[in-house]
Amino acid sequence: MALWDKVRQGIDKAGKAAQDVFDEGKLRLEAYRAREQADKAAEALGYAIFRAIEAGGELDADARARLLEAVKERDAEARRLEDALAEAKARMDDRPEAPPPPPSGAPDAPAPAPATPPPATSAAEPPPSAPI
Repeated sequence: MALWDKVRQGIDKAGKAAQDVFDEGKLRLEAYRAREQADKAAEALGYAIFRAIEAGGELDADARARLLEAVKERDAEARRLEDALAEAKARMDDRPEAPPPPPSGAPDAPAPAPATPPPATSAAEPPPSAPI
């Protein structure tokens, strides 16, 4: 029965690793989208300021406050997700991998097969696979 427990543990570990990778990918996508939204909000603010200056005036206070708040909110969300992604990556990097292989002189390590030289053939004899 111990063999089945080990198999089950291996399957559980593989499932957990796959779920972690899936969660990291999902988080990476959310962070990317949040950063895109923050960039678009900053772009909208920049264009609004540009258009106001082109028209010879300034951006009105309400529009400026609204656009600045949108940039702040979206940037904060993007940073939060980027931090969460960095933490998730750090957790995955800190996970122990498979145990290191035993040293070569360890008694559990199988002995390497001795190398045997190929049988000597005389120059007069063709190799066994060559047609006569």
